[in-house]
Amino acid sequence: MRIAMIGTRGVPARYGGFETAIEEIGRRIAAGGDEVVVYCRGAEEPIPEYFGMELVHLPAVRSKAVETLSHTFLSVLHAVARRRTADAAIVFNAANAVFVPLLRLRGIPTAVHVDGLEWKRAKWGRWGRRYYRMAEALAVRWADALIADAEGIAQYYRDEFGAPTEEIAYGAPILEDDDAALLRRETGLGPRGYHLVVARFEPENHVLEIVEGYTASAARLPLVVVGSAPYSDEYTARIESLAAGDERVTMLGGVWDQDLLDQLYANAACYLHGHSVGGTNPSLLRAMGAGTTVAAYDVSFNRGVLGDAGRWFSSPDQLADVLAEVEAELDEQPEAYAGRVKTIRERARTHYDWDDVARSYRDLADRLRRRVVRRPRLSGRRR
Repeated sequence: MRIAMIGTRGVPARYGGFETAIEEIGRRIAAGGDEVVVYCRGAEEPIPEYFGMELVHLPAVRSKAVETLSHTFLSVLHAVARRRTADAAIVFNAANAVFVPLLRLRGIPTAVHVDGLEWKRAKWGRWGRRYYRMAEALAVRWADALIADAEGIAQYYRDEFGAPTEEIAYGAPILEDDDAALLRRETGLGPRGYHLVVARFEPENHVLEIVEGYTASAARLPLVVVGSAPYSDEYTARIESLAAGDERVTMLGGVWDQDLLDQLYANAACYLHGHSVGGTNPSLLRAMGAGTTVAAYDVSFNRGVLGDAGRWFSSPDQLADVLAEVEAELDEQPEAYAGRVKTIRERARTHYDWDDVARSYRDLADRLRRRVVRRPRLSGRRR
């Protein structure tokens, strides 16, 4: 079976959740003997193969509004023009649903991973938000199947469109061994010696509110902020300005060394997760798998992932209180803190296993190939 994965930056994964998912899922499916074709963009040194996956590199227009769409359009044209087409295609991001009819006209059954509620992101203007809402409806109308990575997203499509979804979460990498020496050598930080944020600087990820809550707190441990944003200069400037006024805050920028990033997660006293409009977030899963306690922005997606293992905030004031709780537990109740670490890692291990995720994707692709999964007769109209 040949499976095409379309609509992301591709692999090796260096950017976000979709890319990590494709790398983890695709390599496992390829190792099982199936062909996996991944469409990639932006590689400085293109490679033809990665962990058994065939990589197709195509350009994109470098513009926030059309970068993804321009690359996906070229990818779809390439996919339908091949002498031997894919037996099934997985298109990532509901925005790319406009190209699904081209795949289906070529006889390629297609599932769309709808991601989160992108139209809620502040980076999109009025027309961008309208486009995303339209694209959601087109995904419902045209895709053979929809993939949701969280129950909250599945519920949204049931409520809005009466549409069923394939619920397949992401996996969590489980980090068993800490290398505090690497962390100390590269950053000067020590085990359980700091709080951590890892996020793109976008309003929906609440990095500004996290820094604001931290600077207003009496936390004794420093705050380490990892991340940046390609299209959010004004928002980034506000974060940097606030951080500059508090010597306890360290801005590391983007960290592309994955071993170092793992150690940043594993040795943090608490990972602060502000994402609010996506589904199952890979950064949150990575922190859980590293055995880090988590304080998350209080939305259904995050509660679904963490269950009873997390702490919650929805304002800077609440975050300041949470930081005090974390540090008090770390200092005064180390056994309780260790128990929380064990619980959160075990939840990652049992609920978010990449092998299970890959099997689910492979099974879906096979059902698409055999036409067991058929496009629901839905109009795409909102209820």
